[in-house]
Amino acid sequence: MVKILKRRSISTQSVYDIGVEKDHNFLLGNGLVASNCFNKSHSTAYAYVTYQTAYLKANYPVEYMSALLTASSDNQEKIEKYRENCLKIGIDVKPPNINYSHKEFTPQGTDILFGFSAVKNLGESAIDNIIEAREKAGGKFTDFADFMTRINLKTVNRRALETLVYAGAFDSIHSNRRQLIEGLDLLINWSQKRLKEKETGQLNVFDLMLGNNSKSSTNIQYENAPQLPKIEDFSPQEKLKSEKEHLGFYVSEHPLKPYKNSAKLLNPIDLNQLSEQKSRKKICVIAMLTTIKKHIDKNNNNMAFLTLEDISGQADGIVFASNYDQVKDNLIEDTPLIVWGKADNKDDKSQIIINHINRMENIKIVYIQLSPEQASHPQIQGKLKSILEEQSGDKNQAVIPTMAVIDGISERIFVRFGDNYWVQNADNTVESLKNAGFFAYLQPINH
Repeated sequence: MVKILKRRSISTQSVYDIGVEKDHNFLLGNGLVASNCFNKSHSTAYAYVTYQTAYLKANYPVEYMSALLTASSDNQEKIEKYRENCLKIGIDVKPPNINYSHKEFTPQGTDILFGFSAVKNLGESAIDNIIEAREKAGGKFTDFADFMTRINLKTVNRRALETLVYAGAFDSIHSNRRQLIEGLDLLINWSQKRLKEKETGQLNVFDLMLGNNSKSSTNIQYENAPQLPKIEDFSPQEKLKSEKEHLGFYVSEHPLKPYKNSAKLLNPIDLNQLSEQKSRKKICVIAMLTTIKKHIDKNNNNMAFLTLEDISGQADGIVFASNYDQVKDNLIEDTPLIVWGKADNKDDKSQIIINHINRMENIKIVYIQLSPEQASHPQIQGKLKSILEEQSGDKNQAVIPTMAVIDGISERIFVRFGDNYWVQNADNTVESLKNAGFFAYLQPINH
């Protein structure tokens, strides 16, 4: 609280009581309290800035988001948040590119090119050295050997080079990331040796023969670069994992993206919608585990605290001892999973109480093929309902979707049954349906 010792009236002005998290009151001379005074000029300035930023975002979204990302380059959490916003409004944030990226995030048509300033282990002096070397090379590096001979390896050290490789910065001039990683020491030693020869004036026979023909000298120089090992590149999953490790998030593609459309049959929610769900409501999410903390409860039973991540964000999850043995084999980091459980929203904190986990690659759907006559026949409907209810059992464990395929004269109709008719064991369900005269089969969800 601030005490006003004296005051002088100038004129009467409107004030706004806006309410703040903590007390912000003024004790006036007559003993009255002025609460949260906020004069009109101050609020007008805020309104004007709000209008300006809203206008820029609406009319120049790529430029606006580029500036916002650049301003938050040193805050990984904000970078990820703004990148998610970009995806929602149709803007793709591309990985860093050694030939085109700048210190800042830059607009590139309808996309945004990742800025060097947000790459881990890459200091300002290293960024300046890379950009300066690129300008001297005519605006582009021709290949990795060209890059290595032009930079200052004392400034752009091995750790920085590794990070750039894993982040995909060299993909445009050498797409095999594993080759670069495995051959990095050879290229560093070769580049340092050439620099030392140049500084001491020890020219090799090719330099002497070519004299001042700098273009030909450059070609010979790169031909003499050490050969990279002939090995296969990292798998797409390994590339994405290394991007997450070195940039803090996936850039080239999120591992869950291939499942986005096919998973709609499961009616999953995004993790950023968790707080909107009613507590104890049965939900499912398509996510990956980023952290797994195993714990022993007071009864000496195993349980686990998890951090889940999907394209929209992160959330906490908890596996109690009653379900731990059932899900423990699928507690795997950085693997696409389908997670079933109940929403738990208490005291402004949201988490998932997890009942079941399965790998997305193992998810199958029970399909039941019906003719239009069968689909509308009450007796057949009753028989089908009875079988599915029997196979459903405990609703918390019934996580395998069931679909009806109705073949009409001119079209095929897919009908997803409500989760009251989902089942626990796919093989047993198909067998029971076949024994009852139905044509039933299993199919992977991403088929």
